[in-house]
Amino acid sequence: MSTTQAGTTQTGTATSLLRFATAGSVDDGKSTLVGRLLHDSKSVLADQLEAVEHASRRRGQEAPDLALLTDGLRAEREQGITIDVAYRYFATARRRFILADTPGHVQYTRNMVTGASTAELAVVLVDARNGVVEQTRRHAAVAALLRVPHVVLAVNKMDLVDYAEPVFAAIAEEFTAYAASLGVKDVVAVPISALAGDNVVEPSANMDWYGGPTLLEHLETVPVGTDPSAEPARFPVQYVIRPQSEEFHDYRGYAGQLASGVLRVGDAVTVLPSGHTSTVAAIDALGTATEIAWAPQSVTVRLADDIDISRGDLIAAGRVPVPTKDVEATVCHLNERPLHVGAKVLLKHTTRTVRALVKEISYRIDIDSLEQRSGAEGLNVNDIGHVVLRTAEPLALDDYTDNRRTGSFVLIDPSDGTTLTAGMAGEAFDTVSTTDAPDAPAEEDWV
Repeated sequence: MSTTQAGTTQTGTATSLLRFATAGSVDDGKSTLVGRLLHDSKSVLADQLEAVEHASRRRGQEAPDLALLTDGLRAEREQGITIDVAYRYFATARRRFILADTPGHVQYTRNMVTGASTAELAVVLVDARNGVVEQTRRHAAVAALLRVPHVVLAVNKMDLVDYAEPVFAAIAEEFTAYAASLGVKDVVAVPISALAGDNVVEPSANMDWYGGPTLLEHLETVPVGTDPSAEPARFPVQYVIRPQSEEFHDYRGYAGQLASGVLRVGDAVTVLPSGHTSTVAAIDALGTATEIAWAPQSVTVRLADDIDISRGDLIAAGRVPVPTKDVEATVCHLNERPLHVGAKVLLKHTTRTVRALVKEISYRIDIDSLEQRSGAEGLNVNDIGHVVLRTAEPLALDDYTDNRRTGSFVLIDPSDGTTLTAGMAGEAFDTVSTTDAPDAPAEEDWV
């Protein structure tokens, strides 16, 4: 039911960190699952549990409703659904966790994109009575779109189907096949009952036919991260440091966070988008000189040559992206205001923000069927599609499939600064074929 993720990774240790997101259809029990995970892993403070018990008694419930631990908004409690992304931080003896609890309703697909954008694992919840439904496929597709490397299928409410193994096996087979068609290579299926606690933290006595790990055990042991030395170095410049003091008369350092890869003193680098080359003369970390830096460290880099470098430039080593003003990308529209062809926007990529024009909306992706629909009319909130942008200045973007940090960007409304769209350079899925695109409009003088 699972495959091994390629590459050098880090298994569960006391210092490792796993960022993961949860998603599931309305009433699949996702909030109860997250509450059970926090409760049974002893990650709930006494006063929080007391408040939940008190609220449950007011509702006439004898046992504490663990869903109340996560549904923090009043509207969420009243409607019984998750609306916004809620971040939870907890730890066990083996690993630290950052959990993004994302909404399951189709209306809030954009929130799942936000929550899963930095996740290394996604937990997709299904109701054992309903199996794989439309929203399940949507969540799997979003996880594949965002290149989340690990997916867990949590088949919940097994107690309501008499813990039947054939029910679980059929759901797991259907979901795994669909995920594979999207390019998801690592899928692990776990039968659970969040309400009763079966296979969430402790093994279930009701499903002796299941020999795999509990959900928490898998979260504690799944390989996370990659070997930074296997990735090309990408260093977006945030700030140029020029003390111009007697002590540091000739000091010129470039401060920022290493987005990927490893930088060493002596490495040959290229500054983008200018294309000038140099070598790393020194690296300072917390005021101390060091010979090496790796992602995601924040450091100051000094080069052997005096080059005109400012905020937004990218210092790159290894395989270098080609700067371009024509950006093709898969996007998820996040704003209630539609995105139309001809729209003037700001494009923020790492530390660089440039003006851009929406030249073409090639197509909109039907997430349920993966079919392409005409995108000429624009993209509405939660829509996922393919666009072509023309920028005022060249950008050095990696393909999102190669680098999630330097292959992503956001589109911003220049009039009020609100975020409009999340973008990922390149195509969405290998299985989605390109259709005939509408004619592109003439470029405007704005770019």
